Amino acid sequence: MIKPLSAAIGSILLVSFFATSAHAQDAASQTDAPNAPKAAKKKDDKNNDQPVNLDQVVVTGVRTPKAIDEIPGAITVVNKEEIAHTLLVTEDATAVLARSVPGYAESSQAMSNTGETLRGRIPLRLFDGVPQGSPLREGTRNGTFTDMGIVGRIEVINGPSASEGIGAAGGIINYLSKTPTKEGNETTITTRYQTQGKSDSGSWKTGVTFARKEASYDVLLAGSYIDRGMTYDGNGRRIGLNTSGSLADSTSSNLFAKLGYNFGEGDDQRIQATFSKFKITGKGDYIQVLGCRGPTDDPPCATPRTNTSERGHIDGSRDAFNDFKQYSAEYTNKNLFGGALDINVYKADQAMRYLPENTEDKQDPLIAPLNTLFDQSEITAKKRGIRTSWTRPDFLVTGLELHTGVDVARDEAQQRLALTDRLWVPPMIYNSVAPYAQLSYDIGPFTISGGYRRESDRLTVDSYTTTYYRNRVFVQGGKLSYKENLRNIGGIWRFNDEWSAFASYSEGFTLPNIGIPLRNISVPGQSVSRISDLNAIIYKNNEFGFNWRGDRGAFGATHYISKSPFGSSLAIDPNTSDFILSRAPVRIEGTELTGEWRFNQDWKATAIYSHITGKTAFWSADPAGNYGAGALKKPLGVLDINPDKLAYAVTWNYSAHGDATLGATSLFGRHVSGNDTRDYDGATFSYSERTHGYTLFDLGVNYDLERYGKLSLGVENLLDKQYILSWSQLAGYQNYWSGRGRVTSLTYTITL
Repeated sequence: MIKPLSAAIGSILLVSFFATSAHAQDAASQTDAPNAPKAAKKKDDKNNDQPVNLDQVVVTGVRTPKAIDEIPGAITVVNKEEIAHTLLVTEDATAVLARSVPGYAESSQAMSNTGETLRGRIPLRLFDGVPQGSPLREGTRNGTFTDMGIVGRIEVINGPSASEGIGAAGGIINYLSKTPTKEGNETTITTRYQTQGKSDSGSWKTGVTFARKEASYDVLLAGSYIDRGMTYDGNGRRIGLNTSGSLADSTSSNLFAKLGYNFGEGDDQRIQATFSKFKITGKGDYIQVLGCRGPTDDPPCATPRTNTSERGHIDGSRDAFNDFKQYSAEYTNKNLFGGALDINVYKADQAMRYLPENTEDKQDPLIAPLNTLFDQSEITAKKRGIRTSWTRPDFLVTGLELHTGVDVARDEAQQRLALTDRLWVPPMIYNSVAPYAQLSYDIGPFTISGGYRRESDRLTVDSYTTTYYRNRVFVQGGKLSYKENLRNIGGIWRFNDEWSAFASYSEGFTLPNIGIPLRNISVPGQSVSRISDLNAIIYKNNEFGFNWRGDRGAFGATHYISKSPFGSSLAIDPNTSDFILSRAPVRIEGTELTGEWRFNQDWKATAIYSHITGKTAFWSADPAGNYGAGALKKPLGVLDINPDKLAYAVTWNYSAHGDATLGATSLFGRHVSGNDTRDYDGATFSYSERTHGYTLFDLGVNYDLERYGKLSLGVENLLDKQYILSWSQLAGYQNYWSGRGRVTSLTYTITL
């Protein structure tokens, strides 16, 4: 459980310091969205000449800049200052989300983002609007795809949404790259060193960004390289390598280029091309040494000990990696038939290789004696797509806005066992055509919106033969069609300049990580068209909340209920200790609070809080029709829903050139349990899970040396606390990892 002092501090901060609105995390900074000012202006004439708060504008889900207070739903904008502070403390790509987004789970501190859900479900991650990863085979690697140093802001649509296409079960997280904002040339050089005081724990980073902006064009070029050492826990013990991929003992390189050209009357047209290449690779200098949870483990031990690492290399193994490449070209026209047109064409290739394992499901006596064969899983995915939108204000009547377009996408994915070149998940091709239309009507202090999206999709799976562990059965390939009508409706009431309230209903659509049920087939005579676990998941989300924004602070509260009649959740296979997919009804309910209070120009405090509960059934409906799905009596555990979270921070501008931020994140302890009996055969089911909470403090200090650059100090886990990651407290395959102990970082940045 959390220490009493830490919990007390957290409670006081939450009550005393009003948080940022649920619609945006910080109102002070500017956005990098090129066309935001025009879209963000208030409709009142008296405000048209006032400075526009650009951080209150989003493009995710609406494709063109739109004011947040006209979108009915909880939206979080993570600005460049929050990203910069997190980078002082850690280079983990998802750590900023854990600190800034209420419903986002704890960071896995790994190359993998296992357990990192948003409101208890898998979110759709985008980079400049391009999907990362694949819903066909979710490999929990789509959170590490670029260097965070080139990200200007992150827009988070909380809750299921169909606005950006398939995969947004928990919401949408769109990482938006920086855009040059100053005329002329600007070169920024960043160097960083971090250590835990151990000889092999040193890590360093070098990054260079060049930006040029002229009247009609802009260019952004960036490159970086990171070399990471090993990590240690609060007890000074090496942390074991994550079986799904570790950041420790790895290198990463990133290249990014974005070129934009404005033309036409009033520069109302723009073409833009971007390229991104990111690769993180394990160095292979260490191997994992398994720990033991205690006397009840197999084999048992008297004293629990977490996984650790020792120097070594498994013969014949290859390095784990994430390899992401992305190309996109975009054309915008702000004055086409009275509206704004946006066309984005993209291509993305992704490959993910995992660490070597000699588990039961990777054995084959035709290759090597049982229990001696090491192999490595590798997932490859390719995406191609076109995203189009046209937005027409004052459509037919004043105040009515039409937003319409069509998205076309093709997604290919497969999974192989790389060392023996065996097929594990067959090649899958997913084609999607989705027209959509959205109407938004402003009536004085009210904004009412509603929309419709039609998914007409097809999945094609090749015929294949399963592995030895699954009895080498032949599975007949085939095609599946998915046709879904997805709707949303909502409204906002702005009571005055400070208070507003909203309510909304939205539907989301995704596939259930279909690679898992495909690779687990072990009964002969199966065909793709008859596997019920491949059916789509439809999410229905009801949400309401309110926001207050004053001169010195803000506060927001949101409550939501998310249902999926034929949903999915993760469970542990008792034989392999690997993840298996459970298809049954799911209901998730939660409350989120966010806030900020500025005491004066030197002091500011922020806080966020999240409480989530969820239930599913112990069994799904029998395909033969003998019985239906069970009642919602099985609680969702930490693999799906994170425990209550409280994150808070205080920032002090201690001089004209320096600032310091002390932050903390508390995850509360939790015990969930449930049981049920099936009437059909009298089978009994039960589930119990207990996790222990912890509080981590971090510190970031900046000092501006003016023309000589900026010097920054970051300390992660300031008190060097020993703890076990929440999702690692649940017994699973080789997953007994402790979290990082104190890490000290020194960063020097200079802009020329």
